[in-house]
Formats: sequence, C-alpha cells, structure tokens
Amino acid sequence: MADLAKLPVTVITGFLGSGKTTLVSHLMQNPGGKRLAVVVNEFGDVGVDGDILKSCAIPDCPAENIMELANGCICCTVADDFIPTIEALMALEPRPEHILIETSGLALPKPLLKAFDWPDIRSKITVDGVIALADAEAVSSGRFASDVAAVDAQRLADDSIDHETPLSEVFEDQISCADIILLTKPDLAGPEGVAKAKDMIAAKAPRPLPVVEVAEGVVDPRVILGLEAAAEDDMDARPSHHEDHHHHDDEDGDHHHHHDHSHDEFESIVVDIPELADPAQLVAAIERLANERNILRVKGYASVAGKPMRLLVQAVGARVRHQFDRPWQPDESRQGRLVVIGEHDDINRAAIEAVLGVSEPA
Repeated sequence: MADLAKLPVTVITGFLGSGKTTLVSHLMQNPGGKRLAVVVNEFGDVGVDGDILKSCAIPDCPAENIMELANGCICCTVADDFIPTIEALMALEPRPEHILIETSGLALPKPLLKAFDWPDIRSKITVDGVIALADAEAVSSGRFASDVAAVDAQRLADDSIDHETPLSEVFEDQISCADIILLTKPDLAGPEGVAKAKDMIAAKAPRPLPVVEVAEGVVDPRVILGLEAAAEDDMDARPSHHEDHHHHDDEDGDHHHHHDHSHDEFESIVVDIPELADPAQLVAAIERLANERNILRVKGYASVAGKPMRLLVQAVGARVRHQFDRPWQPDESRQGRLVVIGEHDDINRAAIEAVLGVSEPA
C-alpha cells in the first residue's frame, strides 16, 4: 500500500489517436474530488494537447497545474525537464492531490517508471497506476494505431526515437506495463472487433488485466484513480521488449459534482466481510470475482484471526495487494469492509457476498 505521504501519479499511455487527451480532459472535469495536476509529453504538433487541456481548466485543475514537456521523451530528459516539472507541481499552493502524466504516443512506459526512481523525487511520489489506452478498431485490425501515418510522422519529429521498433512491440510494452486497459472507440470496432481486440490484449498481457470499454473518454474516476499499484516497486512484473536498451538508445472547489451520465455504467457496493483465518482466503475470493464476475476494483480492510493489526486490501482486477497497516483500536469493531466496483451489469450483491463468504450461495 502506498505511503500516504507520497503524491500519487497516474501514467496514461497509448498511441496517438487512442484517446489520451480526451480521457485526461474528462478526468479534469470529473476528478472524483481530487485536486489534479497534469503533465503532457508530446512531439510534433507541440502544444496542441497542452492547449486543449488548458482550455478545460477548472478550479480543481487550474491552467497553472497543466505543464508541457515538449523537448523529447520524458525518460531522456529526466534531470533537465521531468524532475523540475514534478517539483514545480509539488510546490504549487494548494498542492495537487494527484498528478496525471499523458505520455507521448510512442513512449515506452517502463523507462518512464524508472525515472521515478530518481533520488530527488522517489521519496515524494508514487506511481498510483499505469493506464493503457488501446483503439479497439485499430488493435483488432492489427494496425494498433488508428492513424499509422500520423504515428510515423510523430516518429520522424523526434530524432531520439528508434524508427525501426515495430508498432506491435510498442503496443505490447504498453500493455505489459499496465494495471488496467481502456479499450477506446468500441462503437467503431463493433462487437466482433471489440471481442477480437480483447483476445489480442489477453494474448499479449503478461498477466490477466481488467479491460474496460470507454467511449469519448468517459470513465468513472473510481475505476482508474487510486489504484495504489506502487508501479515503481513492481518493475519485474512488467516485462518489456526493450529491457537492455532504452527505447531511445539510452537506459533510463466543489466542481467534482459535475458528473457525466455515463458514470451510471459503474456501480460500487460496500460489503461487510467476516473475520479471516488466512488472508489467502480473501485473495482467492477476489481473484474469483475478477475472473468470474468481471469485478474491476476491490479496496478496503479485513480482520485476520489472531492478528492485532488491520489488513488493508487493494485489488485491480485479479491483482491483489494486502498488508497490515495499523493496530485495531480498543474501542473499534474488528469488522472487515470492502468497496467493490464494477460495471453496472456485473454488480450482483448476493453473488458477490457469497464469494466473499458473507452468505452461502443459494
């Protein structure tokens, strides 16, 4: 579980045209009560994404909280650009509560994660999660990017990019590094295209990953923020085609009530759970919920028999983290409680409670 003193950062990857800027714009308008800051890393049409996002600025994410890095890939300019930018955001008053980083479409996420290991910032920030956007139509057709010509132009705009790297490899690296996949433009792909894209993602992913269909960047912030993945401590679980050489040949307000109607697609329920004999029981139950009922997120705490400490639990799909965080207080009921989040049609309280051991299956 992330150190509460660290500022959480969400890394958003995906090819040019996959919908990253649209997603960030939506999160800025629907930040889930968090005061956001945004870093945009772009090449080619410098300033376009930044200008778009600045036009979306609201009190919870004012224009001064939106910073652009246009001098090349973040991981090539860590000392000169990235670290000072992060430090400048952290020095803002009031301080942001969550930072979004929209990467360049051709950026490999893993070298960026390594940038978070720099001593100047390692103790101050944590990678809350890596979100990969994938264009359903482009993936299902094997192109991976919606406009291959635009992506090729983007390659040429940045001298440091390895022009020989196949798009399929960059796509696999983005998928492999992710905690959750957002499948964009599902309407253009159609049901068959979406199914094919999901199969291709499952084949490329190093572990089962939750995949959420997202149209027009509309996704409930509860689904993708607050993952507490601590990705910078979890590099080995995120394989890359480019382990031995850097992708660039180098090692590396109350406005949150403005909700979109599509948030109704997601639902959260709170489930009280009985005391556990062993945390492994709960891990197995959450994995089952992810695999059988497509549950996206589970977070909360549990009581373990014979243990004086409370067990914190955080799951993204079938990936479950847990640790004892603090002693139960003498006047506190040792009641376990979990928040379960999924798409509306997947939330069936009786079935979920049955899996979590609250009641016997009918």
